[in-house]
Amino acid sequence: MFSPKTRFETIHGMEVHFTEWGDPNNPTIVCWHGLTRNGRDFDKIASFLKKEYHVLCPDTIGRGWSQWSSSPEKDYCFEVYSSLAIGLLDRLEIEQVRWIGTSMGGAIGMRIAGTPEWQKRITHLVLNDIGAGALENSVQNIEGIKRIISYVAVPPQFKTVSELKTYFQTIYATFGLSNEQDWMDFTRFSCRRKDGGGVGPDYDPNIALQFQHVEDLNLWNYWEAVQAKVLLIRGEISDVLPLDVAEKMREKPNCQMVTIPKLGHAPALNTGEQITIIEKFFES
Repeated sequence: MFSPKTRFETIHGMEVHFTEWGDPNNPTIVCWHGLTRNGRDFDKIASFLKKEYHVLCPDTIGRGWSQWSSSPEKDYCFEVYSSLAIGLLDRLEIEQVRWIGTSMGGAIGMRIAGTPEWQKRITHLVLNDIGAGALENSVQNIEGIKRIISYVAVPPQFKTVSELKTYFQTIYATFGLSNEQDWMDFTRFSCRRKDGGGVGPDYDPNIALQFQHVEDLNLWNYWEAVQAKVLLIRGEISDVLPLDVAEKMREKPNCQMVTIPKLGHAPALNTGEQITIIEKFFES
């Protein structure tokens, strides 16, 4: 009865696209994607959770079908993304949500849940392979960030979608997508034809300017202020969430941690096992 809908809302002067699943009368889950991705990454988990929940999967500005910023050096940062997220909830008259955030999406959720005027908006926070920042002696997090920077700013172009799919299979190999159809869906929901006829990733290359906002790399103050129940998911071979950072975060009484074997940054949250872990956490 409640099939996914495509919706657009203008928030703080920026048009934001999101996919909406399930009955709006049910409790709401927000699924927020990673740096170069978009809300369609959550199709599998949203199609399952929609039975009991109202699920929103936004595209961050500069990605997917959401508007690109005319002031990217100012707008592409966690402060603006968090404000847009709260603005969207206000527009939809949603007071509280459960939040699933992959990588950047988790950092946005952490920032919201750790900001005094917003922290009660999130009751349950799933952080999918993202931490509060590197520890003093940790270099693994820095190496992971360098790897991401290496491909974000200059997205490649290919003649065919099949070639783009092969590229995605290389740079996102540790996500854990399991079959050819998963990879084709992943590709077709995150590509666009360019002016010259080639095909490439569907995001504004200027999103790389976020790395100039060094404050976005250290969220420990926000983390300490989080009152929501937290599920920290870590890919076993992640180069973005080092084990020492995850163990430090797990010391917080309201945080539990699950490690996904053989995967890195970041688990796709597309298997029955991973979805069940999150479902049980939300029921707690």
